[in-house]
Amino acid sequence: EGRGCGGGEKGPFSRKAPSPLPRRIPKGSPMLETSRAEWVREATRTLTEAAVDSPRLSAELILRHVCGISRVELATRPETPLTAEQLSRMSGLLRRRAEGEPAAYLIGQREFYGRDFRVTPATLIPRPETELLIETALKSCQGAVRFADLGTGSGCIAVTLCAERPEWRGIMADLSGRALAVACQNAARHKVRERLLPVRADFTRPLLRPASLDLLVSNPPYVGQREYEGLSAEVRDFEPVTALVPGFVDSDKIPGHHHHGPAPGPDTEPEGLEHLEAVAGEAFTALKPGGLLLMEHGWKQGSALKVLLESHTWENVVIYQDLAGRDRLVSARRPAS
Repeated sequence: EGRGCGGGEKGPFSRKAPSPLPRRIPKGSPMLETSRAEWVREATRTLTEAAVDSPRLSAELILRHVCGISRVELATRPETPLTAEQLSRMSGLLRRRAEGEPAAYLIGQREFYGRDFRVTPATLIPRPETELLIETALKSCQGAVRFADLGTGSGCIAVTLCAERPEWRGIMADLSGRALAVACQNAARHKVRERLLPVRADFTRPLLRPASLDLLVSNPPYVGQREYEGLSAEVRDFEPVTALVPGFVDSDKIPGHHHHGPAPGPDTEPEGLEHLEAVAGEAFTALKPGGLLLMEHGWKQGSALKVLLESHTWENVVIYQDLAGRDRLVSARRPAS
């Protein structure tokens, strides 16, 4: 489910798929039990018919969440019977998943760079391709790094950087108070809260002290309005539009189902570069000479971003590709003098 690309383009579902419930038993017959493996098999069939992304993985995530078990336990004890309470809870979550609600929101977390992060409908769901930003930062910076993460969302970038490098300290900035609260919970969960300063602020306006940082990272809204309309229903109808499309003001509005979308724009529709350009402007001021800027961007924006940054005297501008071979990350250094 790549940000800006969706996971395949599917419209809203026109029907509710049936949920796998305990088999109906005629009166007087002994109660038959449903095992973990049987439930996953039936749930996978239901989700496949509903045409959602990753049906088997979704079924397993729901079962593991409700039963409180690991992937290993599910694999080694598939015949364990399920209780009526477990079946009831799983059926409710399965219905919501069949209607397109992302599994990460149903279970309240998503794995990123080997750690589990709390997510809510106020935060974007972390994507695997964002791990490229983490890897690049860790390779490029040494010592006691001071950094800022603009548009932190769940905090997965800032928290991961501090968890991987005990000597690093950073700022987590976001306009959404709800998102920032989740980021703080994730920082505490991974024992890096004391090294991260949360700041509720609009990063399109001056925010950071000049020449105070070694590194500035950001995964800002970069989806253009036309691209937004073509995203999969799972992204468009459930994830916060403010984290996807530049130009939204009400960042604490959590979208409901099927009733949000980009506001009407001016005569020329934005291409999604507005916040990327704003982050670059803030970084040029906030970074020390020779400091590093890392920004995730849309797969069609790499060339334009390279031209933009080089025209503003950034040095060593490099575009990195994700595992799918698409432009995904820009790296640039502030001139050393």
